[in-house]
Amino acid sequence: MRKYFGTDGVRGIANKELTAELAYNLGRAGAFVLQKHSEHGSDRVKVVIGSDTRISKDILSMALSAGFMSMGADVIDAKVLPTPAVAYLTKHYKADIGAVISASHNPMEYNGIKFFNSKGFKLADEIELEIEKYLDDMSLLNEYPTHENIGKRMKVTNPEEAYIEFLKSCVSTDFKGMKVVIDTANGAAYKIAPEVFAQLGAEVVCIGCQPTGTNINANCGSTHTKNLEAMVVEHKADLGLAYDGDADRLIAIDEMGQIIDGDKIMLICANDMKAKNQLKKDTLVVTVMSNMGLHVAAKALGIKLAVTGVGDRYVLEEMVKEGYSLGGEQSGHMIFLDHITTGDGTLSSLLFAEIVKNSGKKASELSKIMEIYPQVLINAKVSNGNKHTYMENQEVADKIKLLEEKMDGQGRVLIRPSGTEPLVRVMLEGKDQNQIEVMARELADFIEIKLG
Repeated sequence: MRKYFGTDGVRGIANKELTAELAYNLGRAGAFVLQKHSEHGSDRVKVVIGSDTRISKDILSMALSAGFMSMGADVIDAKVLPTPAVAYLTKHYKADIGAVISASHNPMEYNGIKFFNSKGFKLADEIELEIEKYLDDMSLLNEYPTHENIGKRMKVTNPEEAYIEFLKSCVSTDFKGMKVVIDTANGAAYKIAPEVFAQLGAEVVCIGCQPTGTNINANCGSTHTKNLEAMVVEHKADLGLAYDGDADRLIAIDEMGQIIDGDKIMLICANDMKAKNQLKKDTLVVTVMSNMGLHVAAKALGIKLAVTGVGDRYVLEEMVKEGYSLGGEQSGHMIFLDHITTGDGTLSSLLFAEIVKNSGKKASELSKIMEIYPQVLINAKVSNGNKHTYMENQEVADKIKLLEEKMDGQGRVLIRPSGTEPLVRVMLEGKDQNQIEVMARELADFIEIKLG
């Protein structure tokens, strides 16, 4: 059980839960542990650090850098960059560690720190647990190099441009004649995303591209698309593209101002890749949260699905283990593993825009690839002791089975425990909105009676 690392790094309110002291200790412990696991075999560890635009980036970046350098590691401060750019540059600069300071789609008062290994992958569970061992007892790290062995800051030329050139190399289409509205959530992609589309010939309208340090994700980006929807229609654009704060997610908007979520984007891309023999094993990797409509449409298209638990780390684990090329989440976190080792919102938007341009169709036409089934989510109050063992209750298991039989293959029941509250989240999905609302309420009430 992790104490510090969640599913996406160490997070908390900056300077309260995620303090400079914790960042410093993370740098020290991270340098020590990851040096042992680096494939470069160098005595001198090299680290690439990037951040999003939050006001707290400076204090955390300085503290994290000091921690790394106090262990003799050299630091490349790449400044503000998307999370996937750090993953790419870690390999590009032959570094041992990539470190990202970001809290993704969360409000500005939060921040986080996550690491990539020398191959650009997020850390395995056992590595994070090893780092946590030292965080719990920093006296175990009594190394303080001196003289020429102290770490230093390293300067590199235009890390942004290196990443932009990589992005451009992933597409072969000229976007001339295409108009896109881009919402970067006042986050890490505020320069790079508009620039790469412009260099590829697109006419670009940018919103959410003026970060102040305090306006990241504020009524903009992939979790707040209303402004983008209106701007796409107003500017008569072909496409709207929204990222989150660290630009590892993408949500698209069609020319009519309608949302194209991660499920639809993934299926459109998977179908295109399958036609080009680029979808390895004809399989798309999704999580249990992907819509039932995706399952139905994928089957009709001859696309197999591999289903994982919630979280991009589990999607990536399945992709690496089985050799798949595309996977992701309904939230818009998509991994094109033939190109990069983590979710990349800008890359996803380029590949999606390329499909739209080359198809000769409107984005709204392409999005008809699947029908989104209605979903109903209700929280059921249970005791903390029961929230992880609900399926061990035979009456609850029988009730779920009965409801799924009633839906006759046209719906499903998904139950997940809350990570922080004494609740289980009851989600039903099906074609009939009224039916699943009644059934979800019925099941939630039943669970509360049996497990409350």
